[in-house]
Amino acid sequence: MSFCSSGLRARDSGLEGKFMKCEWVRQNIVFYVYGEVADDARHELEQHVARCADCAAELKAEQEFHALLSQDRAADATPNLLAASRMRLQEALETAEQGGFLHRLAFDPANWLRQVRFAPALASAILILGFAGGVGTAYKVIPHGPEGSVAPQPVAESSIAGIQSVTQEAGTNQISIKYNMVSTQEAQGSLNDQRIQQLLLYAARNNYNSGVRMDSVGLLTQKPTDTNFRDALIYALQYDTNPGVRFKALDGLGPYVKDDTQVRDSLLQALVNDTNPGVRTEALRMLEPVKADSSVRAVLMTLAAKDSSQYIRSQARTLLAQLPEID
Repeated sequence: MSFCSSGLRARDSGLEGKFMKCEWVRQNIVFYVYGEVADDARHELEQHVARCADCAAELKAEQEFHALLSQDRAADATPNLLAASRMRLQEALETAEQGGFLHRLAFDPANWLRQVRFAPALASAILILGFAGGVGTAYKVIPHGPEGSVAPQPVAESSIAGIQSVTQEAGTNQISIKYNMVSTQEAQGSLNDQRIQQLLLYAARNNYNSGVRMDSVGLLTQKPTDTNFRDALIYALQYDTNPGVRFKALDGLGPYVKDDTQVRDSLLQALVNDTNPGVRTEALRMLEPVKADSSVRAVLMTLAAKDSSQYIRSQARTLLAQLPEID
């Protein structure tokens, strides 16, 4: 009797172990297909699949689905699209209803550790972020040491949580920028200061506060000869969600419409696609000196024929009437 009982227990234990192994394999099949399991786990999974028809069928289905998705892969996102998406995400997070403190802390540590265990890329990313956070905490933007001390290195953009405020002292070239890392930091300097430039560019592209973006873009317009500043103004004109920021970006780009084709193209894009009538009207006015340009002429002809705004149609026809006929 004892032999039979022990035999039954052994059989039940074996079945239980098999079911547990199948469950583990199915939880990690997706990670296996994407190459995100460690070598020892991969070997164990492959050994099990070779013996288990059900798991082998599930792995085959997942591989076929992955192959189907890979047939028509989307193009990589452009840096501008990534920055615009990041800005929209920040705005959404800022306005989203937050859960309670205990709700935000509640999670399954065992499941989290298991995902990290079989996702080396995720584990590496967490390690890098943790290192960056430690560096950011120790970093001091404004030196308080004796004169002659070495100036701090530029702030790593990845360690900046957001720009809190941008102000310029009246009648001076001094700019003060407060930004958040683990705690609020502050940097001070002129518009020629590398740290100030770096923070301004970050604020103009990534900050969720439209008022801060407005102040930053306003300062960038003071020095549009800098190609990085000019690129930031073009980005603000094309992607910023606030029409006031886009309108201010136009001010800084105006002097370069004649000589910089990239600036001209950005104004044409604003003229055709911007949702704000004031921004479109100002872009049209700024393009008047280059109305004879072939690309500008083509856009004016399109607007004169079928633009939804009666004023834009009228102004486009007026500009075209001032141009000589093309033979």
